[in-house]
Amino acid sequence: METSNLTINRIKEFLKEGKRFDGRKPEEFREIIIETGISKKAEGSARVKVGNTEVMVGIKMDVGEPYTDSPNEGNMMVTAELTPMSSDRFESGPPKIESIELARIIDRGIRESKMINFRELCIKEGEKVWTVFIDIYTINDDGNLLDAAGIAALAALKNARIPKYNDEEGKTIYGEWTNQNVPLNSSILSFTFHKVGNEFILDPNREEEDASEARITVALSEDGIHALQKGDSKELNIDEFNKIIDLAEKNFKELSHKIQKQLK
Repeated sequence: METSNLTINRIKEFLKEGKRFDGRKPEEFREIIIETGISKKAEGSARVKVGNTEVMVGIKMDVGEPYTDSPNEGNMMVTAELTPMSSDRFESGPPKIESIELARIIDRGIRESKMINFRELCIKEGEKVWTVFIDIYTINDDGNLLDAAGIAALAALKNARIPKYNDEEGKTIYGEWTNQNVPLNSSILSFTFHKVGNEFILDPNREEEDASEARITVALSEDGIHALQKGDSKELNIDEFNKIIDLAEKNFKELSHKIQKQLK
């Protein structure tokens, strides 16, 4: 169901006074709940709730050939499925632009930050490497699927173990795991800012997201910013971009601390 113009106008009026309907500050996230190891079959898995938004991520691994331009590095593939059960706005069938964009944003943040140490996923240079498959499934969409998916991908990767591999038969032994975790260099988070009127907010619910006129996702780690993705039609000026970067860096430490506490 689409948000009415009356509600959108009320959201904008509230934000002029620094207020949101649920009492949060403009830069404040809803409660984040993380559960890992939810699948007995996946190499790693996580369910993340951000307010009423809920996302699941599963990690699978298999052995294949490396790309010709990176013969000593493993591979990664990210897919996202926006399921009809999570919103009446999503339909079954081939991936739509929204799911393709979500997968690409998560992929770009992980890849550009070098979060996964792909060289340690090499079994035999030029012949055999591990491929990491990251599958994202939406359970309930109440806004900000991008950041919820990013947190879930991070949690699932930290939970993942490399499966056993029979080198003589050239087969992955699914259901049996080594003691090796997926090699990670860093922890990356995404912050998706929405411009509503002249104000910027983090972690919008569904109604606030409908009121948004511009969106930008910032992927960063302790080492700095690794990727940016602009969405929606309204332009942003240089000062607004600088403000978003400052806000992302300001909020990274606090959010990272909250997430790491739940992943210990």
